[in-house]
Amino acid sequence: MNIAQLKNALVLARTLHFTKTAEEVNIVQPALSRQIQQLEEELNADLFRRNKRNVELTAAGSYFFTEVEKILNEFERVSKRASQICKGEAGEIRIGYTHSVMQSILPDFLKEIPLRFPGMKAILKEMNNRDQYLALNMNELELGFATNPLVPSHLKSKVMHVDPFVVLLPPDHPIDQRNYTDFSMFTDEPFIFPSTEDGPNYVRIIESICMDAGFQPNIIHETDSASTSFRLVESGMGVAIEPLSSLRRQALHIKHIVLQEIPQRANLTMMWQPAFETEYPGVFELLRNLP
Repeated sequence: MNIAQLKNALVLARTLHFTKTAEEVNIVQPALSRQIQQLEEELNADLFRRNKRNVELTAAGSYFFTEVEKILNEFERVSKRASQICKGEAGEIRIGYTHSVMQSILPDFLKEIPLRFPGMKAILKEMNNRDQYLALNMNELELGFATNPLVPSHLKSKVMHVDPFVVLLPPDHPIDQRNYTDFSMFTDEPFIFPSTEDGPNYVRIIESICMDAGFQPNIIHETDSASTSFRLVESGMGVAIEPLSSLRRQALHIKHIVLQEIPQRANLTMMWQPAFETEYPGVFELLRNLP
């Protein structure tokens, strides 16, 4: 078997019609029939059940073509990357990120890409930590930028920036930077938190800020959108804890207090598959040298 035969067989698995498939792949029907027969003989498995009127997939065929489609898609991706590497960094790089990363380290990196690699396009996806792990594992992202992630063992990572946390307050809140003493002042406040399932380590860290101050936070809203959290605070619906970087380039009608006295910090972390270093050597070098 070869790639062309597998692609033709995959079209037949989709159309379940020899004549339509032969026209679509631009070969004569007898040649298509021979290819399918040779493929089945090589696999020692019947992939199609056919009679004069109908073509159907067998159970073996259904399994085989589901897996073949995944393999061919990965082959196309790898072939494309090999061509891009040969021509000199071109194509696209898919990047997942959390809100605070876009307000801090990511814009400087994105500005450098067209200057260093004119043929490359960045595709940006705002995603929580959990979705970034999954997308990196499925080769749907080249890079992930997350806040305090629990990095899976098969991924590599580097802390790119360390931020203090801030507490966000409605504009009319009686506490501000001038009269703030310690975080226990927020014992009775309603809190807005991210959801645990989408970033358990991050949530554990901001929850520990409250626990260290002697109280369990009263969480009344959960959202994984920093912008939504800002609006809820702005509307007087509660207080929130965010990395300081989240506030940059934002026009917000809220107050904030920098929590310099606490040990917890927001680690803005880059994650990647090990193969990224050889597939995108120039980009990796650029990232490694970011200030």
